[in-house]
Amino acid sequence: LKIPLNCYAMSFIMLGIVIIYLLMATFCTDNITIFTRILDRLLDGYDNRLRPGLGDAVTEVKTDIYVTSFGPVSDTDMEYTIDVFFRQTWHDERLKFDGPMKILPLNNLLASKIWTPDTFFHNGKKSVAHNMTTPNKLLRLVDNGTLLYTMRLTIHAECPMHLEDFPMDVHACPLKFGSCMYFLTFCFLIFAPSPPQNDIVLILPLSNFKS
Repeated sequence: LKIPLNCYAMSFIMLGIVIIYLLMATFCTDNITIFTRILDRLLDGYDNRLRPGLGDAVTEVKTDIYVTSFGPVSDTDMEYTIDVFFRQTWHDERLKFDGPMKILPLNNLLASKIWTPDTFFHNGKKSVAHNMTTPNKLLRLVDNGTLLYTMRLTIHAECPMHLEDFPMDVHACPLKFGSCMYFLTFCFLIFAPSPPQNDIVLILPLSNFKS
Protein backbone atom coordinates (compact mmCIF):
# COMPACT_ATOMS: atom_id res chain seq x y z
CA LEU A 1 0.00 0.00 0.00
CA LYS A 2 1.53 3.29 -1.09
CA ILE A 3 0.51 6.51 0.62
CA PRO A 4 1.21 9.72 -1.27
CA LEU A 5 3.93 11.88 0.24
CA ASN A 6 1.62 14.88 0.50
CA CYS A 7 -0.60 12.89 2.93
CA TYR A 8 2.37 12.53 5.31
CA ALA A 9 3.10 16.23 4.96
CA MET A 10 -0.51 17.12 5.73
CA SER A 11 -0.47 14.85 8.78
CA PHE A 12 2.66 16.55 10.13
CA ILE A 13 1.11 19.99 9.54
CA MET A 14 -2.08 19.02 11.40
CA LEU A 15 -0.02 17.55 14.25
CA GLY A 16 2.00 20.76 14.45
CA ILE A 17 -1.17 22.86 14.60
CA VAL A 18 -2.57 20.73 17.43
CA ILE A 19 0.68 20.98 19.40
CA ILE A 20 0.83 24.77 18.96
CA TYR A 21 -2.81 25.07 20.04
CA LEU A 22 -2.18 23.01 23.18
CA LEU A 23 0.92 25.04 24.03
CA MET A 24 -0.98 28.32 23.60
CA ALA A 25 -3.86 27.05 25.74
CA THR A 26 -1.41 26.03 28.47
CA PHE A 27 0.38 29.39 28.23
CA CYS A 28 -2.89 31.33 28.51
CA THR A 29 -4.02 29.22 31.47
CA ASP A 30 -0.68 29.78 33.21
CA ASN A 31 -0.90 33.54 32.59
CA ILE A 32 -4.42 33.69 34.02
CA THR A 33 -3.26 31.78 37.11
CA ILE A 34 -0.24 34.08 37.56
CA PHE A 35 -2.44 37.16 37.02
CA THR A 36 -4.91 35.96 39.68
CA ARG A 37 -2.13 35.23 42.18
CA ILE A 38 -0.58 38.67 41.65
CA LEU A 39 -3.91 40.41 42.27
CA ASP A 40 -4.64 38.33 45.37
CA ARG A 41 -1.21 39.09 46.79
CA LEU A 42 -1.43 42.80 46.02
CA LEU A 43 -4.77 43.25 47.76
CA ASP A 44 -3.88 41.07 50.74
CA GLY A 45 -3.70 43.46 53.68
CA TYR A 46 -4.08 46.52 51.44
CA ASP A 47 -5.94 49.43 53.08
CA ASN A 48 -7.39 51.77 50.46
CA ARG A 49 -8.17 54.37 53.14
CA LEU A 50 -4.46 55.20 53.45
CA ARG A 51 -2.71 57.26 50.81
CA PRO A 52 0.62 56.07 49.34
CA GLY A 53 3.63 57.24 51.34
CA LEU A 54 1.57 57.96 54.46
CA GLY A 55 3.77 59.34 57.22
CA ASP A 56 6.81 59.56 54.97
CA ALA A 57 6.47 61.35 51.64
CA VAL A 58 4.01 63.61 49.88
CA THR A 59 1.83 61.80 47.35
CA GLU A 60 2.43 63.35 43.92
CA VAL A 61 -0.35 62.94 41.38
CA LYS A 62 0.41 63.85 37.76
CA THR A 63 -2.60 64.90 35.74
CA ASP A 64 -3.23 65.11 32.03
CA ILE A 65 -6.33 66.27 30.16
CA TYR A 66 -7.24 65.35 26.60
CA VAL A 67 -10.10 67.51 25.32
CA THR A 68 -12.48 65.75 22.93
CA SER A 69 -15.01 68.59 22.64
CA PHE A 70 -15.50 72.11 23.98
CA GLY A 71 -18.79 73.96 24.19
CA PRO A 72 -21.35 75.23 24.20
CA VAL A 73 -20.35 78.39 26.06
CA SER A 74 -23.21 80.30 27.67
CA ASP A 75 -22.70 84.02 28.24
CA THR A 76 -26.05 84.29 30.01
CA ASP A 77 -25.32 81.55 32.57
CA MET A 78 -21.57 82.27 32.48
CA GLU A 79 -20.61 78.63 32.13
CA TYR A 80 -19.16 76.25 29.57
CA THR A 81 -19.26 72.52 28.83
CA ILE A 82 -16.19 70.43 28.13
CA ASP A 83 -15.79 66.72 27.35
CA VAL A 84 -12.42 65.28 28.38
CA PHE A 85 -10.37 62.21 29.13
CA PHE A 86 -9.01 63.02 32.59
CA ARG A 87 -5.84 61.05 33.34
CA GLN A 88 -4.06 60.72 36.67
CA THR A 89 -0.77 58.96 37.43
CA TRP A 90 0.75 58.24 40.83
CA HIS A 91 3.09 55.80 42.56
CA ASP A 92 2.01 53.29 45.21
CA GLU A 93 4.84 51.18 46.66
CA ARG A 94 2.31 48.73 48.10
CA LEU A 95 1.30 47.63 44.59
CA LYS A 96 4.73 46.62 43.28
CA PHE A 97 4.80 43.11 41.82
CA ASP A 98 7.01 40.58 40.05
CA GLY A 99 5.68 38.62 37.11
CA PRO A 100 6.09 37.76 33.43
CA MET A 101 4.23 40.96 32.43
CA LYS A 102 5.36 44.52 33.18
CA ILE A 103 1.93 46.14 32.87
CA LEU A 104 -1.36 44.79 34.21
CA PRO A 105 -4.55 46.15 32.59
CA LEU A 106 -7.04 46.11 35.45
CA ASN A 107 -10.81 46.08 35.55
CA ASN A 108 -12.28 49.45 36.54
CA LEU A 109 -14.01 47.72 39.49
CA LEU A 110 -10.58 47.36 41.09
CA ALA A 111 -10.41 51.15 41.40
CA SER A 112 -12.77 50.90 44.38
CA LYS A 113 -10.38 48.52 46.15
CA ILE A 114 -7.24 50.65 45.94
CA TRP A 115 -6.42 54.23 46.89
CA THR A 116 -7.31 56.75 44.18
CA PRO A 117 -6.99 60.56 44.25
CA ASP A 118 -10.04 62.41 45.56
CA THR A 119 -9.88 64.99 42.78
CA PHE A 120 -12.73 67.45 42.34
CA PHE A 121 -13.32 70.51 40.15
CA HIS A 122 -13.39 73.75 42.11
CA ASN A 123 -15.41 75.69 39.55
CA GLY A 124 -17.47 72.74 38.36
CA LYS A 125 -21.25 73.04 38.53
CA LYS A 126 -21.92 69.50 37.37
CA SER A 127 -19.74 66.60 36.28
CA VAL A 128 -20.88 63.42 34.56
CA ALA A 129 -18.83 60.22 34.29
CA HIS A 130 -19.74 58.26 31.15
CA ASN A 131 -21.00 54.72 31.76
CA MET A 132 -22.23 53.49 28.36
CA THR A 133 -21.93 50.64 27.67
CA THR A 134 -19.65 50.16 30.63
CA PRO A 135 -17.90 52.76 32.81
CA ASN A 136 -15.49 54.64 30.53
CA LYS A 137 -12.51 54.11 32.82
CA LEU A 138 -9.04 52.67 32.34
CA LEU A 139 -6.77 51.44 35.12
CA ARG A 140 -3.25 50.16 34.46
CA LEU A 141 -0.62 49.04 36.93
CA VAL A 142 3.12 48.95 36.16
CA ASP A 143 5.34 46.47 38.01
CA ASN A 144 7.11 49.31 39.89
CA GLY A 145 3.83 50.38 41.50
CA THR A 146 2.94 53.21 39.09
CA LEU A 147 -0.76 53.53 38.26
CA LEU A 148 -2.52 55.20 35.34
CA TYR A 149 -6.19 56.00 35.93
CA THR A 150 -8.20 57.46 33.05
CA MET A 151 -11.87 58.40 32.96
CA ARG A 152 -14.11 60.17 30.47
CA LEU A 153 -15.97 63.14 31.92
CA THR A 154 -18.36 65.83 30.78
CA ILE A 155 -17.94 68.91 32.96
CA HIS A 156 -20.13 71.99 33.27
CA ALA A 157 -17.92 74.69 34.79
CA GLU A 158 -18.24 78.34 35.74
CA CYS A 159 -16.61 80.97 33.56
CA PRO A 160 -16.91 84.49 35.03
CA MET A 161 -17.37 87.03 32.24
CA HIS A 162 -17.26 90.82 32.08
CA LEU A 163 -19.46 91.81 29.18
CA GLU A 164 -18.98 95.59 29.21
CA ASP A 165 -17.18 95.46 25.85
CA PHE A 166 -19.38 92.75 24.29
CA PRO A 167 -18.98 91.56 21.58
CA MET A 168 -15.35 92.76 21.44
CA ASP A 169 -14.33 91.26 24.78
CA VAL A 170 -12.04 88.28 25.35
CA HIS A 171 -12.41 85.75 28.16
CA ALA A 172 -10.37 82.91 29.62
CA CYS A 173 -12.43 80.00 30.93
CA PRO A 174 -10.37 78.05 33.47
CA LEU A 175 -10.84 74.52 34.74
CA LYS A 176 -9.72 74.43 38.36
CA PHE A 177 -9.25 71.16 40.20
CA GLY A 178 -7.49 69.80 43.25
CA SER A 179 -7.68 67.36 46.13
CA CYS A 180 -10.89 67.44 48.14
CA MET A 181 -9.49 66.19 51.46
CA TYR A 182 -5.69 66.48 51.44
CA PHE A 183 -3.59 69.59 52.04
CA LEU A 184 -0.53 70.31 49.88
CA THR A 185 1.71 68.87 52.61
CA PHE A 186 0.12 65.46 52.03
CA CYS A 187 -0.95 65.32 48.39
CA PHE A 188 -0.59 67.66 45.44
CA LEU A 189 -1.52 67.55 41.77
CA ILE A 190 0.73 68.68 38.93
CA PHE A 191 0.38 68.62 35.16
CA ALA A 192 2.29 65.80 33.49
CA PRO A 193 4.75 67.02 30.83
CA SER A 194 3.15 66.77 27.41
CA PRO A 195 3.48 68.36 23.97
CA PRO A 196 2.12 71.94 23.86
CA GLN A 197 -1.41 72.29 22.59
CA ASN A 198 -3.14 75.24 20.98
CA ASP A 199 -5.56 77.35 22.99
CA ILE A 200 -9.22 76.86 22.15
CA VAL A 201 -10.69 80.02 20.66
CA LEU A 202 -14.46 80.40 20.43
CA ILE A 203 -16.48 83.30 19.04
CA LEU A 204 -19.91 83.74 20.59
CA PRO A 205 -22.66 84.68 18.16
CA LEU A 206 -24.42 87.98 18.86
CA SER A 207 -27.71 86.13 19.24
CA ASN A 208 -26.43 84.68 22.53
CA PHE A 209 -26.36 88.09 24.17
CA LYS A 210 -29.43 89.14 26.10
CA SER A 211 -29.78 92.52 27.71
